[in-house]
Amino acid sequence: MQETQFRNYLKERKLTSQEINLAVNSVKEFEEYLERKNISFKTAGLDALKDYISYLIEEKKNSMNRLIAIARYCYFTKKDDYYVYLVSTFGARNVLPDIGERVALFAGEAVRQKVFQDFKLPPLGSSIDNYPQLTQIIMDRMKTELSAETCKKILTWNYHKVPTETFNDNKDRFKKSSSIDEFLKNEHQRFVDELKKFMNEDRIWFEQKITPEVLTFVQNNQEICTGVKRDNWIYITKIPYAPQQYLEEKDFIMKRYYACHCPLVRSAILNEKIEISDLFCYCSAGYEKLRFDVIFEESVEAEILESVLKGDVRCRFAIRIPRGKMK
Repeated sequence: MQETQFRNYLKERKLTSQEINLAVNSVKEFEEYLERKNISFKTAGLDALKDYISYLIEEKKNSMNRLIAIARYCYFTKKDDYYVYLVSTFGARNVLPDIGERVALFAGEAVRQKVFQDFKLPPLGSSIDNYPQLTQIIMDRMKTELSAETCKKILTWNYHKVPTETFNDNKDRFKKSSSIDEFLKNEHQRFVDELKKFMNEDRIWFEQKITPEVLTFVQNNQEICTGVKRDNWIYITKIPYAPQQYLEEKDFIMKRYYACHCPLVRSAILNEKIEISDLFCYCSAGYEKLRFDVIFEESVEAEILESVLKGDVRCRFAIRIPRGKMK
């Protein structure tokens, strides 16, 4: 284990001494597990990580702190496949329970009880393959108990709990721009520059590996993660979850799979027995609109134009520019 370097990395992230010690011990226990299996951390395949998580679940040691510690070490050591897998297992874990809170807010506790009857999340660290069937059940019940419009309102929300302060700089740059077109063009260039930096430093951007092909793909389409204004709308296309594989893939279904970000539904694309309502993608619309809620200083309208659950090969949204905010 690269203990000294990892400790310094965690110090830079402003973790306390106690948190650093717990993180280091978590990684050491993982490496000791691999050693007992005659596997080295450096060469271990993804199955070794999955086996270890199964062991943690069985031993009731699958705490969030432990999994985050291992994920951080994988990010630090550029064990990218491990890092992306770990993040996927807990990245959207609280979304379904939080949807339940919103159901109660909009329709009352009795409706929430009907929608979430016998609801139980898979153990923390479980494969994302365990989530789509649960998501399907919740969505089917919501559509039975609620109107489509109410479902949209419930789902269009900041379920990833991104702090609105994250976008304060965007808001300041918008106020200084002479037009929305100028603002979006400049924002896209900033985004491209950010991706280029991650590519040159060989670092994962969120869960995405940035390659020269991916960078060119983004450069050539301002809609990706930024937006293009047409009339009273801003059109945004999501960057694929696995962009390099997406660009290389020829099979239509697999291309949709590589496009999808949501761990609660992604594996359903490969399973014909699971059909999840495309209304669920309004959760993603809620994430996309948050930046513009902050920029325009009010809640904006968001619509889904294309989505993987609708059968499309990409996810694309429209954000309505509020009255009086056009420039």
